[in-house]
Amino acid sequence: MALNPAYSDQERVFAGAFDLLRAGIEQRAFPGAVLAVTLGDNLVALKAAGRFTYDAGSPEVNADTIFDLASVSKIVATTPMAMVLYQRGLLDLDAPVQAIVPEFASPDPGRAEVTIRMLLAHSSGLPAYVRLFERANTREALLLAACRVPLEAAPGERTEYSDIGFILLGEALARLAGEPLDSFCQREIFGPLGLAHTGFNPPHAWRPRIPPTEDDGRFRHRVVQGEVHDENAWVLGGVAGHAGVFAPARDVARFAHAVFRGGRPILRPETLAVFAQPQAARSGEPRALGFDVPSPPSQSGRYFSRHSFGHLGFTGTSLWIDPERGLSVTLLTNRTWPNRASQKIKRIRPALHDAVGQALGLDHRNA
Repeated sequence: MALNPAYSDQERVFAGAFDLLRAGIEQRAFPGAVLAVTLGDNLVALKAAGRFTYDAGSPEVNADTIFDLASVSKIVATTPMAMVLYQRGLLDLDAPVQAIVPEFASPDPGRAEVTIRMLLAHSSGLPAYVRLFERANTREALLLAACRVPLEAAPGERTEYSDIGFILLGEALARLAGEPLDSFCQREIFGPLGLAHTGFNPPHAWRPRIPPTEDDGRFRHRVVQGEVHDENAWVLGGVAGHAGVFAPARDVARFAHAVFRGGRPILRPETLAVFAQPQAARSGEPRALGFDVPSPPSQSGRYFSRHSFGHLGFTGTSLWIDPERGLSVTLLTNRTWPNRASQKIKRIRPALHDAVGQALGLDHRNA
């Protein structure tokens, strides 16, 4: 997807958004970033700023820089895999998780009610996050530990974002497919969409293009670069349902473009419609199946319509897609460098999305 010549003057058109990228770097919200904006069939903005770290001698970020997507992996890999299996008749959204992953079963009667749909919609009752890596040092041990995490709410009672749920979802999908997520996604998703530099466990040759995410003095005791930042995903071998995909902004934008085409060539429009539909829960912010949806105040800002969906990633990444407006905004950063303490991106990100909306002349009152 090439930058549309009609927006060759992107420095002027998107000046406000690009100024916010530079401000984020100056305020140390993140050392480097790439912004990609698509409108209809066109890539209308692609802007890189900053460096791999705050060191003046660090490599400069460019349009081809590859980032750890963190939880954006959920919508560019795990959820599309679920959609492919669903449209092939291999995935029943309302199947009990324990029917696919028997290790999830326990004497607690509530566990039998947890379904694949609930894992996708984050309404399973599982907690948001558990530091499983502190007591499990192999993939098998961590998966078993995830299966044994107690529910914190009755299934379907409330929506609460859960990485643990997506770890289990990734394992369930792999068992249904009869192969790991990474090989399935490469053949069925990344390859057909032309995402040439997207994947789990990036090869060593890509490392010079990947910024570090953290100087980890607590667990790995080294600079984390070219390997997944999330510790649970790292123990899982870098291939997990909740994190692990690396990609450049151009590839993420190309994925968004496929969504505008109804998921073609990998998905049918009716499949995408099922998964993009917000799910009901008795409490908590609504979510679609695998996707987040804007809930004011949203990190997507004020210009994305109520039919939009997307996701954030812990490392400072995000993708928001608005099929109604034909708009997508990809923001990739390594805001966790040199450590994960800074939350300044939470101010920069919605303002940047608003600046894109303003540059395109959108009306937030109709969002």
